[in-house]
Formats: sequence, structure tokens, C-alpha cells
Amino acid sequence: MIDDPTEHSRWRQLRLVQTEMDADIGRLYTEAGIEGLKPSFVMELLRLHARGPMTIAQLAASVQRTHSAESQKVGAMRAVGLVRTKSGPDARSKYVVVTAKAKALIGMLAAEWRATEAAVAELEDELPYPLSTVIADLAVALQRRSFHDRIAERLAKDPDWPTTGVPGS
Repeated sequence: MIDDPTEHSRWRQLRLVQTEMDADIGRLYTEAGIEGLKPSFVMELLRLHARGPMTIAQLAASVQRTHSAESQKVGAMRAVGLVRTKSGPDARSKYVVVTAKAKALIGMLAAEWRATEAAVAELEDELPYPLSTVIADLAVALQRRSFHDRIAERLAKDPDWPTTGVPGS
């Protein structure tokens, strides 16, 4: 039997906590009678409302996500009627626009964002060290040496990691 490396994870708990917090926000939407809204949509909806229509590339840059990830998210938001796309000045460009359904929710979404940020601040006040400080320190450490380079160095020493090509391909 092979040892399962997934049994050990330093950051799994962080992902689980974030998932639980998002589920709690989603529960608030359900309690308020909001259908189809996911917590992960809120930043984009608020950003589009504040700044107006944007291309997917502009929106992705605005919220610091990849074009591919943002395109998928826009598709999901379109599927539940929160955004639509409209043609731009030339045939190649499309702009993402909030729908009337989303506009009706903007005040509530802004209130939830403010309440969530206040709850995060409250949580950080209960900790011996704020997570936002840890994240900032982590970003600085990754600027000194990327996560890629840190992993690649270890893989270069691991006999299970091929030095050329994938085995059996």
C-alpha cells in the first residue's frame, strides 16, 4: 500500500474555513430570498455597478483574476440572469453589463460586503495575529522567491519527479 500524501496538508484547514464562511454568506442570501447568487459573484457585480460595463479582460484585471477564470464566472452569472453581454464598438469586443435583476440587489450586496468586512475585522481582533498581516507577509516572502521556485527545488530532489517528460507517454 502506498502512503497517501494528501493525508498531510498545512493549509487544508484554511480552504475549509473559507468554504464554510462562503457557505454562511450563501445562507444569508437564501434567507433573504435571493436566488442564484453566489458569494464569489459579489465583487464583480459591485465592480461593474461602480465602474460600468467592462470587457471580460478589463473585469478580470480589475478583480485580479485570469481571463479564463473570469470568463467562466461571467458565464455562470449570465446563466442566473445577473449579467449579460453586449457588443462593443467593433464586432470583436463584448462588454459585461449588470442586468436589472442584479441592479435591484446592489444595495443589499454592498451591505453584505460591508458587514462581511466588519465581521472579518472582528475575527482578526480575536486572533493573536491578524490573518491580513500573515497574507501581506506571505506576499512579500513570495516576491523574494516564488512558490514555483520553492516547489521546483524540492521536485528536483525527489526521485518520483521525472527530469524529462512524463513516464509512459
